[in-house]
Amino acid sequence: MENITNSPEETYLLGKELGSRALPGQVYCLDGDLGVGKTVFTQGFAAGLGIEGPVNSPTFTILQQYEEGRLPLYHFDVYRIADVSEMDEIGYEDCFYGEGVCLIEWSQLVPELLPEQVIRIRIEKDLEQGFDYRKITVEGLEP
Repeated sequence: MENITNSPEETYLLGKELGSRALPGQVYCLDGDLGVGKTVFTQGFAAGLGIEGPVNSPTFTILQQYEEGRLPLYHFDVYRIADVSEMDEIGYEDCFYGEGVCLIEWSQLVPELLPEQVIRIRIEKDLEQGFDYRKITVEGLEP
């Protein structure tokens, strides 16, 4: 599924729509260059789960957990992972194979840890199309 957004608000709303349909045990892999809107998308995704508090990228903590929505959200940012063993230290398997939903930013950096079934989301920008233009591709999600 390919989606085009032309503002941060539209990116947020797409995230919210997907979050509202998320199911327990799903793992979403969110990839794209720096500054493409992964955090905005994640904030919308969290809102779709009913999470009302602030949602920020856990760049330095690797994992941020949100329990107040209809499902727990385990938000990973693995950009600064130096060694995949760091993921063992934070107990990633409990999150990946639990009853909540995982959203992993920069998932391409830890392919060996990902479950077989994931939902891949790729956000790309194209400045020729406009500053806020985003192409958001979603793969692995049932229609």
